[in-house]
Amino acid sequence: MNEALDNVLNAAAAMSPWEVAAVLLAVTYLLLAIRQNIWCWAAAFWSTAIYFVLMIRVQLYMESALQVFYLGMAVYGWYQWRHGPGADHSLPVGRWRAARHASVIGGIIVATLISGRLLSDFSQAALPYVDSFTTWGAVVATFMVARKILENWLYWFVIDGVSVFLYANRELYLTALLFAGYLVLIVIGYLAWRKDLPDEAAA
Repeated sequence: MNEALDNVLNAAAAMSPWEVAAVLLAVTYLLLAIRQNIWCWAAAFWSTAIYFVLMIRVQLYMESALQVFYLGMAVYGWYQWRHGPGADHSLPVGRWRAARHASVIGGIIVATLISGRLLSDFSQAALPYVDSFTTWGAVVATFMVARKILENWLYWFVIDGVSVFLYANRELYLTALLFAGYLVLIVIGYLAWRKDLPDEAAA
């Protein structure tokens, strides 16, 4: 335990100002997303741009590709939340049926196996299957956030739990600590969004 804490403190002392900025912007994104504040997408955009460079440096190629996707989704999410079907152009919280979740989860597993094998065979990627799982899971979960699908928080809980291990393995200790903190915020986000479900969606 003491060794892990020392690693975090040493990493915090040695990390670049860019990683600090990315972490702070990522936290800002999540806090604003919990409150369904549209400015979360601006914070996401800039945090993602920084993380794109950081992930390339530590050879997490699927994660770096994911950052490109995040940039596009930040723009998409902003548009969706700005031009929703509500009377005030807001986007209400919704849900997906169990059958849709089953097909989506199956797709994540298949995509993980394919890209994990390709990365393992044709690159020097670190932890290719874990990297692939968090990447494809995050693709789906980010789309769910942009559409305000309640269950996105459940997806993120699993993805971020795995990500804690992934980033600690690559010695991105502050980012691993950030994702551990996300697990608490994710529970808060789920409960907050659930309260805002329209009656028909809750049923």
